[in-house]
Amino acid sequence: MPEPDQSKLRVLLSAAMIHERIQALGAEIHAAYPEGPIYMIGILKGSWIFLADLVRAIPRHVRVEFIGISSYGKGKTSSGEVRLTKDIDASLEGKDVIVVEDIVDTGVTLTYLIQLLQQRRPRSIKVAALLDKPSRRLRPIQPNYCGFTVPDEFVVGYGLDFAEDYRNLPDICVVE
Repeated sequence: MPEPDQSKLRVLLSAAMIHERIQALGAEIHAAYPEGPIYMIGILKGSWIFLADLVRAIPRHVRVEFIGISSYGKGKTSSGEVRLTKDIDASLEGKDVIVVEDIVDTGVTLTYLIQLLQQRRPRSIKVAALLDKPSRRLRPIQPNYCGFTVPDEFVVGYGLDFAEDYRNLPDICVVE
């Protein structure tokens, strides 16, 4: 299998910029939850790098769960059909929950997930997204904690992929 072509990538957000912003998000989340554990639910696969760094930036008790949701397949655009591919293992009843997403794009997947999680009766649900692309929004949803607002370009790196490639890039890059 050939290596992905990195010559068609342009750095949008450097690893240093990402790190600095995640530290600030961690401090903001820590201040917003003065008591009890926070349940952070990472959406697989794209959020895991962001989730790992965000959890380490929060100096308090945090519990981590993962959920799998798919709406993209192997293309660059959402199929519009959302499906659950992996459920969480913990009960959320009465808990403070932060859904951790790599990018909020159309909002279709996130709206589906929030509705699903609300049925489990958590005390609160918030969204932390590394990237927000509001120009593509089809559903009225906004992240409560946002790393960066980005233009309508296809981005990869820092967990985000194109057909499963480029997740390991330390920067967030635009595919030209």
